[in-house]
Amino acid sequence: MTGSIAVIMVFSIPIVAIMTSHFQKQDVIKRDMLKDQLELEKIKQENYLIETEKMRLELEQMKSGQNREEVTFQIK
Repeated sequence: MTGSIAVIMVFSIPIVAIMTSHFQKQDVIKRDMLKDQLELEKIKQENYLIETEKMRLELEQMKSGQNREEVTFQIK
């Protein structure tokens, strides 16, 4: 009986070490994935701001173009 307990204890230590190592590797992978997702969200936000600014500038150009056309039309 005590011999079987000793055998179980001897083999359980490496199994626990393997499982712990595996879980640590999984945590590192999850951390890296979260970092990548955060970076992607930052890039998406920057892109949204740039596109919004671009659209605002285009709208201003369209408005100023219409104002010029109205002025030239009224002068004729």
